[in-house]
Amino acid sequence: MAFRTLNDADVEGKRVLVRVDFNVPMKERVVSDDTRLRSALPTIQDLQIRGAKVILLSHFDRPKGERVASMSLAPVAPALGKLLGSKVTFANDCVGAPAQSAIAAMGPGDVLLLENTRFHPGEQKNDPALARRMADLGDLFMLDAFSVTHRAHASTTGIAHYLPSYAGKAMARELEHLQKALGEPRHPVLAVVGGAKVSTKIDLLQNLVEEVDMLCVGGGMANTFLHALGKPVGASLCEKDLAFTANAIMAAAKTAGCQVLLPIDVVVAQKFEAGVSSRTCSLDEVGDKDMILDAGPKSVAVLKTAMDTARTVIWNGPLGAFELSPFAAATDAAALYCADLTRAGKLVSVAGGGDTVSALNKAGAADGFSFISTAGGAFLQWMEGKALPGVDVLKIK
Repeated sequence: MAFRTLNDADVEGKRVLVRVDFNVPMKERVVSDDTRLRSALPTIQDLQIRGAKVILLSHFDRPKGERVASMSLAPVAPALGKLLGSKVTFANDCVGAPAQSAIAAMGPGDVLLLENTRFHPGEQKNDPALARRMADLGDLFMLDAFSVTHRAHASTTGIAHYLPSYAGKAMARELEHLQKALGEPRHPVLAVVGGAKVSTKIDLLQNLVEEVDMLCVGGGMANTFLHALGKPVGASLCEKDLAFTANAIMAAAKTAGCQVLLPIDVVVAQKFEAGVSSRTCSLDEVGDKDMILDAGPKSVAVLKTAMDTARTVIWNGPLGAFELSPFAAATDAAALYCADLTRAGKLVSVAGGGDTVSALNKAGAADGFSFISTAGGAFLQWMEGKALPGVDVLKIK
C-alpha cells in the first residue's frame, strides 16, 4: 500500500492541521508521562523548519460532547513547549473565533494547540459540518496518530474529505513496520498472542491462522484451548463455553497450514497473590484447586525453537500473569530471547496492544524489538485484518 506522507507535501507558509494523540496521563493537571508528546516531535519540528504554521488537534479523555474544565488540553501546551524548546500557544476551542484569531496571529514555524476536539458532540459522530469547520482552519491535513485511526471521527477522517491529507512521521513509521509484520512479511511468520480471554480476540485469532505460519497462544486464553482439548484446567480462568470456538480456530489453522503452539507444561498456584507457593507441572498434573498462571520452561523452550525458525514475529499479550513476579518468567524469557534474535538481525519483531508494552518493558526486552506500537485498539484492529478508516483516507488511490 502506498500512502501520502509529510515528505510529499509542500508546507512552506501553509497552515497545517496535525491530528496528534495527546490523550496523555496527568497528575494534578500536570503531564505525568510525555511519551505521546515525544512521538509527535519529529513531525512538528520538521514542519517548523520548513516554515509551516503548525496547528495541533487532539482529543483528551471522555467529555462526551460537553466542555469539562478538568479535561482541557491547556496543561499540555507548556509541556510540549518545553520539549520543543519553543513556545506553544493554546486556543480554548478547536473551531470558531478562538481558533481563527489564534491562527491569524501565527507566523511561519509557530505552533498552536487547539482545545479538546471531544468538547464538541459532532467529533465522535464524524459530523461533516464540524469536520468542515475544522478543515477551514488549515490548508493541509497531517494525520500523525495511528492510535486514533480505527475511529472515523471528525478530526481523524472527516477533515481528510476537505483537505489534501498526509501521514506524519510517526504515522508513516508505524505503517511501515506494520506492513513488514503482516502486509508483506518475511516468512516464516510467528504470532505470539496472550492475554486473559479468547472472547476478546476471536477475530484476531481467526485472521492470524490464515496469515501466519505459527501461532503461539498463551496467557489465560490458552486455558480455553487446553480445556477444548480435554486437558484439566482446575480453578483457572477459562471460558469453557468457547471450547467449540477454540476447536474451530485450531481446525482452521490446520487447514491453512498454521502450526498452533500451546503450553505443554504450566506453573500453577492455588491463590493469585505475590509470594504464593507455586509449582511447575505437566498438563495432566493440574489439580482441581490449581490455577494456571504461567507457561512452564518446556513451553518456553518450544517457543524459542519456533523463534529460531521464524523471520518475523508479531507479539500481542503476555504469556502469563506477568504482574506478579512468580508468573512473569515465561513472558520475560521469551521476550528477551526474541529481542536478542532481533538485535542479531535474524528477526523482524513487532509488538503492541493491551498489556504488551508493559510486559515487554517489565522484562527489559522492549529496546530489542524492531518496533513496539502503543496504539492499542488500532493495532489489534490491524492484526484482525479489518480496515482502519484513518489509514484508508491516506492511501494513494
